[in-house]
Amino acid sequence: MTSLVLTLVAPRAATTLDTATISLARDIVRANGETIVLSPEEAVDIPCPANARDVLPQLHTQLAGKVDAVLTSAHDRRKKLLVSDMDSTIVANETLDDLATLAGIGDKVAAITARSMNGELDFATSLRERVALLKGLPLSLLEKAWQDVRLNPGAVELVRTMRAHGAYTALVSGGFTFFTSRVAALCGFEENHANTLLADATDHLTGAPGLPILGAQTKLELLEKLANQHKLADTQTLAIGDGANDLPMLRSAGLGIAFFAKQVVRQAITAQINHTSLRTALFIQGYPASAFVSA
Repeated sequence: MTSLVLTLVAPRAATTLDTATISLARDIVRANGETIVLSPEEAVDIPCPANARDVLPQLHTQLAGKVDAVLTSAHDRRKKLLVSDMDSTIVANETLDDLATLAGIGDKVAAITARSMNGELDFATSLRERVALLKGLPLSLLEKAWQDVRLNPGAVELVRTMRAHGAYTALVSGGFTFFTSRVAALCGFEENHANTLLADATDHLTGAPGLPILGAQTKLELLEKLANQHKLADTQTLAIGDGANDLPMLRSAGLGIAFFAKQVVRQAITAQINHTSLRTALFIQGYPASAFVSA
């Protein structure tokens, strides 16, 4: 009986998934079943034995810079719960950094963000420090920042396809509800959670976030709460993120995916998307491209 599945996905804009690459991967993991094409020249599933995990580092070395390769259990592949981070995951932006850039303090805020996402600074502390630098800015600046927010490729397909197949979806961010509410609406997330920015009577930022601050523990608790509400086993849950504050939920989910993640996350999470798009999160679950629900 097959216990694992290796999913290979090539970045469509840069290359194709050729037979030589597939054959190489099959040899390394000692495939024990037929290759299943999920998307011609883009994605395949390769059944393999449990000890394929032992050769995953070798496989990544052989495929470096070419394709994403993710091993998952053959059981419960299609997850029934998606909890995803927003900044640098569902959207290409770091929205707080963008806001700071418009205010002329982009470098200061981005430096603090980088330390936090790399696990070098406590998230709550970093958020307070960054928001303090925004004190006195008009709320209208948020609307201006929103104009530059761009969804990452595959974001809408990921959410809408999972919902179409019975999954519940939630967006959770250490950023702000001003952005998550809009991103959630664009993608089709059923709920969203984030921090709030406090403003004074003149509609200028006070330099303080609303309390309590949503951080790593809150993300984990949301994953656990939603799994409990929907009576799901851990193996039926999926979490996606890129920063240190995503690590607890990524570790706890049945499938935790590091998406173009910071080094501290890549060192901790085995399932990684480093070369392709959020479409790959669907391929990893065994969805063929023909089942995708497009934007």
